[in-house]
Amino acid sequence: MPGIQELPMTSAAVVAHAAGDLRIEDVPVKAPAPGEAVVEIAFGGICGSDLHYWLHGAAGESVLKAPLVLGHEIVGTVLQAAADGTGPVAGTPVAVHPATPGPGAARYPEDRPNLSPGCTYLGSAARFPHTDGAFSRYATLPARMLRALPAGLSLRRAALAEPAAVAWHAVARAGNVKGKTALVIGSGPIGALAVAVLKRAGAARIVAVDMHPRPLEIARAVGADEVLTGDDAEAIAAVEADVVIESSGSHHGLASAIKGAVRGGKVVMVGLLPSGPQPVLISLAITRELELLGSFRFNTEIDQVLAALADGTLFVDPVITHDFPLHRGLEAFDVARNSAESGKVLLDFRPEPGPGQ
Repeated sequence: MPGIQELPMTSAAVVAHAAGDLRIEDVPVKAPAPGEAVVEIAFGGICGSDLHYWLHGAAGESVLKAPLVLGHEIVGTVLQAAADGTGPVAGTPVAVHPATPGPGAARYPEDRPNLSPGCTYLGSAARFPHTDGAFSRYATLPARMLRALPAGLSLRRAALAEPAAVAWHAVARAGNVKGKTALVIGSGPIGALAVAVLKRAGAARIVAVDMHPRPLEIARAVGADEVLTGDDAEAIAAVEADVVIESSGSHHGLASAIKGAVRGGKVVMVGLLPSGPQPVLISLAITRELELLGSFRFNTEIDQVLAALADGTLFVDPVITHDFPLHRGLEAFDVARNSAESGKVLLDFRPEPGPGQ
């Protein structure tokens, strides 16, 4: 059958075993079901959740109970297409939508499958057995997850599609931002990508905030008009933003977001705070009639992101600060944990040239 070829039995992968125990080891390559394709992974972006599994053995309330292949920000090329004819054909460069919506007892809006209670995500320990990710040389994935890259879009740039979709979803939660003042609290990869999305969406003034100079440099490079340090409370409050994107994931950042919003403004909370009670300036939010909006993952926005990356209207290149080959994966994670010096850190899963190549 065309597109069918002999698959490797094992694949090098990045596996979290427990807190502080991250390994690069061979794992079996799963034989594809009829609706699954085998993808030769090219790049994978290290996400905050990947770091949490490594450093803490948990990401929020998702606790490791068994070894977990990490990785959900991944792109590659279809090695073997799905046998049932769904999805892209062999040889197609693809990005991956890592979610699988699922049913559950809790109700949710049908047009927002990201909120489905049974949803699983690649590289997640939210359920047991865990859902392995795709930080591996070869990954067997549902064909419905695959998105063919538009012509001219490189795999390396497309590696930002998943986190950019998170940022796109967050900005969309705020509604029309054209001509408005926007404030972004936390200029790590998601915050910087939110700046880029706000720029594309026509925000008139974008102010980015972080505690460190390097993330602010990146934010300015992708479209921030002004930058502020996180400890400059007076300057942040003076922004009076119509829309605030809170991406720091700390209660201090949320406090800055509320203070920096104009009366009647919107605060979109995309940074995931630790579970449990959190101190919040809720009285100020009430008296200013602020709208506090949660933002979680994304739905179909990844398709819009890929188109915008391809046509150049979404400029994100400065967000990628480091590339590491797979055999230096542990070093890559160590660099990614230092948010003062790194933006998005990519793992490069492509074969390295041999001697003389």
